Amino acid sequence: MIDVEDRTTAEVADQLAIRRLLTLYARGIDRCDIETLRAVWWPGATADYGTGPGDALEWSEGVVVALAQMRRTQHFLGNMVVEIDGEAATAETYCRAYHEVDGPDGPFEMEVGGRYLDRLERRGSEWRIAERRYVHDWNRNQPSTARWEGDLYGNLLRVGRRKPDDPYYTGA
Repeated sequence: MIDVEDRTTAEVADQLAIRRLLTLYARGIDRCDIETLRAVWWPGATADYGTGPGDALEWSEGVVVALAQMRRTQHFLGNMVVEIDGEAATAETYCRAYHEVDGPDGPFEMEVGGRYLDRLERRGSEWRIAERRYVHDWNRNQPSTARWEGDLYGNLLRVGRRKPDDPYYTGA
């Protein structure tokens, strides 16, 4: 029999493992790091970002190609509610995603807010996503106000990039 302290420690460890997994998804998306992105899904996992379910690994391949064409992206995760039931879990995770793209009149910003509704499974000691549904809550679109030159921003030596050039991978 597992005592309360051992069960609580295991639950906390599972919560942390799931939160880390969801955060790695954001890293994989923003760095266009397909290896990291592949590692968050179980084989056969489905992803439905609002247009119907599809194979999550195939979706990952396509989204990395699409996002690599953008100037930059940043997915910020918050408000994670994770419910664990043995070897299965559900999670609702708020997401705010910024995208800067080239538009016909110059750089353009797209920002979306939504939630990931995930069903996760633990196989062995590893948690991964088995099913994801995205809920689109809001969006904002406007010409970019980003500044990359001048005294304030032009002197910054570390700027986020895609894999393999991002400081996370280079150590710079």
